[in-house]
Amino acid sequence: MAPRYMAGMALLLAMILWASSFIALKYAFQWYPPEWVIFGRMLIAALCFLPFWKWLNPGPIPRKDKVWLLLLAFAEPGLYFIFESIALQNTSASQAGMITALLPMLVAIGAAFWLKERVSAWTVVGFGLAIMGGVLLSTSSTASDSAPNPEFGNLMELLAMVCAAVYTLILKKLSDRYSTWFITAFQSFFGTVFFLPLALSAEGEMVFHQEGVLSVLYLGVLITLGAYGLYNWSVQQIQATHASAYTNLIPVFTVIMAFLILDERFTQGQVIASFLVIAGLALSQIPERKTSNLTPPENVPPEAG
Repeated sequence: MAPRYMAGMALLLAMILWASSFIALKYAFQWYPPEWVIFGRMLIAALCFLPFWKWLNPGPIPRKDKVWLLLLAFAEPGLYFIFESIALQNTSASQAGMITALLPMLVAIGAAFWLKERVSAWTVVGFGLAIMGGVLLSTSSTASDSAPNPEFGNLMELLAMVCAAVYTLILKKLSDRYSTWFITAFQSFFGTVFFLPLALSAEGEMVFHQEGVLSVLYLGVLITLGAYGLYNWSVQQIQATHASAYTNLIPVFTVIMAFLILDERFTQGQVIASFLVIAGLALSQIPERKTSNLTPPENVPPEAG
């Protein structure tokens, strides 16, 4: 199977997992402070990687790459999870998931200027439709007990998307020199150290709650380890712009899961917006038609038909 289609399947699974992370975080935050939840998921992922570090270690890393790796991890999981945890305390899982529709546009802009990736007309049209769908999804949502301050929460989620865009662009820059799983493991170890002081300073009592513990385990193994691993691998196979376009599916999957699990209700506008997001993703993935630079020899007419 061609790498592009394998990457597409991996990205689809990663988006389903990432969408489910909004639901798992909502559950976990009911029982434990956000600082403990984020530290816990990082620690679990790091422990999963620890036995394999000998095979993951790439050897000596140039000083310049060390700076890029630190910036990547500081953007995500560092600042990204701080903004997202604040967002999910103020807005609903559905609305937070909807804001992710802006990520492809942020990545496309950054990739065009920094990575010199070409952005086709179909990609621009597809992003436009997806953004329209994301905006419609957001405006179709109503405040609830789980979203006490949705405007502020959505702003925090937008800042999380800025961090995710920076992470994706640096990831693409490093992906030809370091393996998928090394980068994912580095994120986990960095996140464990980064969030430890925040977890130690958090207020709250550490009491066993089955739902809370299972949610943190799910986030650590299937999201931090699984979803990030699949996404990192896919970015190595295709353009960063095309990979990030799949995040347009996160709002759709999140709304469906929030409806089924958290009883967050669909509106007619959300249904229409979901179709816009899917259509936008499909258009953005249309490959650019390549034109040949060859010209027929002189005095020899091109073949007809």
